[in-house]
Amino acid sequence: MKALVYTDTMKTEFREETDPVAREGEVVVDLTHCGICGSDMHAWHGHDARRVPPLILGHEAVGVPRSGKFEGKRVAINPLMTCGTCSACTNGNEHLCAERELIGMKVPGAFAQAVAIKEENIFEIPDHLAFDEAALAEPLAVCVHAAHIGLERLKGPVSEQSAIILGGGAIGLLCAMVLENQGMENLWIGETNAMRREMLTEVLKATPYDPINEKPGTEQADLILDCVGSGHTRRAASELAIPGGTIVHVGLQDSNEGLDTRRITLQEIAFIGTYCYTNKDFQEAIDLLAQEKISRKGWSELRSLEQGVKGFEDIHNGTAPPKIILEI
Repeated sequence: MKALVYTDTMKTEFREETDPVAREGEVVVDLTHCGICGSDMHAWHGHDARRVPPLILGHEAVGVPRSGKFEGKRVAINPLMTCGTCSACTNGNEHLCAERELIGMKVPGAFAQAVAIKEENIFEIPDHLAFDEAALAEPLAVCVHAAHIGLERLKGPVSEQSAIILGGGAIGLLCAMVLENQGMENLWIGETNAMRREMLTEVLKATPYDPINEKPGTEQADLILDCVGSGHTRRAASELAIPGGTIVHVGLQDSNEGLDTRRITLQEIAFIGTYCYTNKDFQEAIDLLAQEKISRKGWSELRSLEQGVKGFEDIHNGTAPPKIILEI
């Protein structure tokens, strides 16, 4: 099969790879689309020791299974593999399973014509939902989960609260869309890339701003979502949260210092990390896409799998939209 393979730091090759073989409980899915994730870029930059080249990256995938109960149906893949039997898995927090693993990490991912995955990781999508839209299910599930964590801590009606999102990439943008869908009106989104800020202006009600040269329209906010996860954004989040507010830390760019633990303690600001999503979040993401409440229109781009080599380079150079989805 054809695949896009991460071969070394900042290097990818489009080449022939061995077809996937389904193990017990798995099926092979013929793929139609797979989005490039920030974590794929993190690996490509050589910053993820868990992803060792040569490796097929990619986990934001959709397609059609060759066998099993979903044979021939249109599906989205939940790439988060878990044990299914621990207390986290059985109480609805499968994303916290101690044995969790993603495709495209230690096992081949979805920048390929096919991938093997457990049948329990397959979610059927409605016929009217286009594959290129359904490819947003996985990153959207991340944002649904993060938004729920933040919204649960708000002390009044959502429409009366304020939020600042740090980072206008796909995750920051989708978090804004989820919050807007929940009724959030006082919303700002910080993004350093001018091209992306222009796109954000066109697809969001939220107000984009340049965090290097500008301040958001509110001095502080009830809810801060750090969708970058750098020392710089943790420092900004520490300053921007109101007393009693909440910081939801979504991004994983680095582990540098920046968090002001003294202010967080004195002002009783909650700092909460969030990772991945539950099966319930994943289904909610599919429903939002199927209901056309959230769409990729205006801020994403389709490219062929072979063009994925340049896609990685364009994202690195800051000349790509928030999301590139590869057609397979």
